[in-house]
Amino acid sequence: MKFKTWLLETRPQFLLLSVVLVLLGTAISCHQGHFNWLKFILTTLGLVLAHASVNVLNDYFDYKSGIDLETTQTPFSGGSGILPQGLLAPRGVYRLGVGCLLAALLIGIYLTVVSGWQLLPLVVVGGVVIYFYTSYLTKWLVGEIWAGLGLGTLPVLGTYFVQTGGYSLEALVASLAPGFLTANLLLLNEFPDFAADKKGGRYHIVIALGKRKACHLYAGLMAMTYLCIVASVVCRLMPPLTLIGLLSAPFALKAISTTFKHHDDVQKMIPALGANVITVLSTDALLALGYFLTRLL
Repeated sequence: MKFKTWLLETRPQFLLLSVVLVLLGTAISCHQGHFNWLKFILTTLGLVLAHASVNVLNDYFDYKSGIDLETTQTPFSGGSGILPQGLLAPRGVYRLGVGCLLAALLIGIYLTVVSGWQLLPLVVVGGVVIYFYTSYLTKWLVGEIWAGLGLGTLPVLGTYFVQTGGYSLEALVASLAPGFLTANLLLLNEFPDFAADKKGGRYHIVIALGKRKACHLYAGLMAMTYLCIVASVVCRLMPPLTLIGLLSAPFALKAISTTFKHHDDVQKMIPALGANVITVLSTDALLALGYFLTRLL
């Protein structure tokens, strides 16, 4: 029972994003003829640990600030609820978050040694952002940007580098859509937490713009995601089969329309939050599939 509680504290249902991002970075490298099983496994483990650390430390710092005591919890936002329920001690949760971070950094350092020093800046930036994300970055109107970079663009680039030993324009271009998607994932999840975040001292885009204007930004970023995919294919920077990433558009449209209609109603926003998660995961996965199919066909 205790193990299950610790596992739930990491919010494992959201860690699939890390796996999909590694798959995309690996798919791009496979498309170019590079693949190493051990590096793939270690990269996946490292990013999952880093993601778990973000989730756990976010829970800890939000509990300490009082935010999680005020939020209306949904299946997609509002934290795990474990600390407010008293199921685990805050100090133990903090140690878990730091432990996951240290383990991720050790893997990152090893991959830097075997793949090249150019990976080190990503590892260092990732470690700093993970630790200070909730306690500082979410208060400076940059949380969405760092979320998009840290759990979108940079993992794809980092995975590609680990496999190939270098960076490329194709990998950079292919990493843009995941960055937009993850930034949008956080942006929409901020709607239900608006009042609690404002009271707890956070300052993010939804607070800065207001919910109505933030709806337009959300729709705009989603449009940018799909335009980026199409433009990259048209400019021959990504293979044509990556256009299957557009198949997630119906979920995106559902999230957008529901958000515009019900942005002030937390319960009615839940379908939008769910559609948003499906959009993010399916788009990233379909892009990876497009690269794998290009390699095979």
